[in-house]
Amino acid sequence: MTNSVYTPETTKKLRRSRSDKMLTGVCGGWATYLGIDANVLRIGLVAAVFLSVGIAIPIYVAAAILTPEEDS
Repeated sequence: MTNSVYTPETTKKLRRSRSDKMLTGVCGGWATYLGIDANVLRIGLVAAVFLSVGIAIPIYVAAAILTPEEDS
């Protein structure tokens, strides 16, 4: 019987970015976590603000407060 213990080589953690940020680093951190370009998320966020008549703004603020900042 083989002892198979799960040992992840790299664990992805959702963090706000310190280096790739415009305002608070939320889009940069989420982009790193999702593996996409941060500018795509930023454009999507701006579109969401206009299409949702501003409802995306409190969601962004909540994400900025609840998402921890990445370690240095």
